Amino acid sequence: MQFEYEIKYSKRKTLNITVERDRKIIVRAPENTSTQKIEEVLQSKKQWLKEKINHTQKYPVDTQTKEFISGETLLYLGKNYQLLVVDEAIEGVEFEQRFRISKANQPNANALFKQWYLHQALKLIEPLATNFAKNLGVIYNEFKTSEMKYRWGSCTPANNIIFNWRIIKAPMYVLEYLVAHELVHLMENNHTPRFWNILSIQVPNYLKAKKWLKENGHLLEVDF
Repeated sequence: MQFEYEIKYSKRKTLNITVERDRKIIVRAPENTSTQKIEEVLQSKKQWLKEKINHTQKYPVDTQTKEFISGETLLYLGKNYQLLVVDEAIEGVEFEQRFRISKANQPNANALFKQWYLHQALKLIEPLATNFAKNLGVIYNEFKTSEMKYRWGSCTPANNIIFNWRIIKAPMYVLEYLVAHELVHLMENNHTPRFWNILSIQVPNYLKAKKWLKENGHLLEVDF
């Protein structure tokens, strides 16, 4: 069976294959790795690749969006909070056990909430990264939150860690799992038994977090 894939070469020492959430196969390989070698590895993992590509729950087609009207709920840290649209002037988004926006800003609600979620992601996720990096004894170069397509997080060859701001909608224990996951990659590139052993020490309930993402990950994709 032939697979279409994208190769990303770097100074890494090992070859790693991932299936993105848009079903794209990404091969991260050491410089000068031959195409023949990559093809051999892909063929050896063909059953695993078929299962990943055909995993419908991981690749939902749900494209629903919010209307930003009073009574709607928005997901934040694993819980749904009610939205209230008010006549009074409010700059941006207010949150205290429920969300509040001004009726005058309703047409721009999508942009306002994205800005609010991005801010919250930066405020809550970076301290987790600092703490886990200290516990693991690793150093990352740069921390970012951004609009990532089809990934929750990434650890780059330059040791930068990047997170999809949408993960701020997940429970805190899921955030901890995702952050620790990327930082463990600074010690172990691939998902080896050693990788999962290190991760389990940092996040003992990581299997619970993986289960939550498997069952609810599609909810993070909804525009608020």
